[in-house]
Amino acid sequence: MITVVDYDMGNIGSIANMIAKIGAKAHVTSDPDVLRRADKLILPGVGHFDRGMANLVELGLVPVLEELVVRKRTTVLGICLGMQLMCRSSEEGERPGLGWVHAAVKRFDVAAHPGTKVPHMGWNVARPVKDSPLFDRAPTEPQRFYFVHSYYTECHDPADVLTTTTHGREFCSAFVHDNIYGVQFHPEKSHAFGMELFRRFVAL
Repeated sequence: MITVVDYDMGNIGSIANMIAKIGAKAHVTSDPDVLRRADKLILPGVGHFDRGMANLVELGLVPVLEELVVRKRTTVLGICLGMQLMCRSSEEGERPGLGWVHAAVKRFDVAAHPGTKVPHMGWNVARPVKDSPLFDRAPTEPQRFYFVHSYYTECHDPADVLTTTTHGREFCSAFVHDNIYGVQFHPEKSHAFGMELFRRFVAL
């Protein structure tokens, strides 16, 4: 069962529709008992880091997510803000993140990279840097995805970096740490490449 965590912060309908297009079904819920039956989890997210963490706390979802992801090692995919919430901290807010990945969320430094537009919005290429079930290491064509974000993830362990993207500077656009995957872009808005990523995630 593919379960999308509903904490009032994401493009949940778009994700469920994209998964339906590949012949699978996504269950959308904030019910801990339903979450515990998940075979795989998707943690979506659009918006402010502190608000996202506050919603997870207020809905009582942090303990059940810890149980599933950390102790039971359920495979999880974080999307955009969902990816950032998996990190330890963010320059966008003051709350600690879930801390599943040893990483911090940084704001794009326009002063260091003049001409860089923030937010980073539109289509860009995600370049795989290692083998993974989600991406071909040497794709036959550039894998383009849709991005909307002002902050990016900086992994403390380079081995966790799965893809990189350039916007002013090179940054981690996807990571993997054991059973935990995160993508900064929006696969639910990325047409064929996004559909293929969801297909591969479902097949894990």
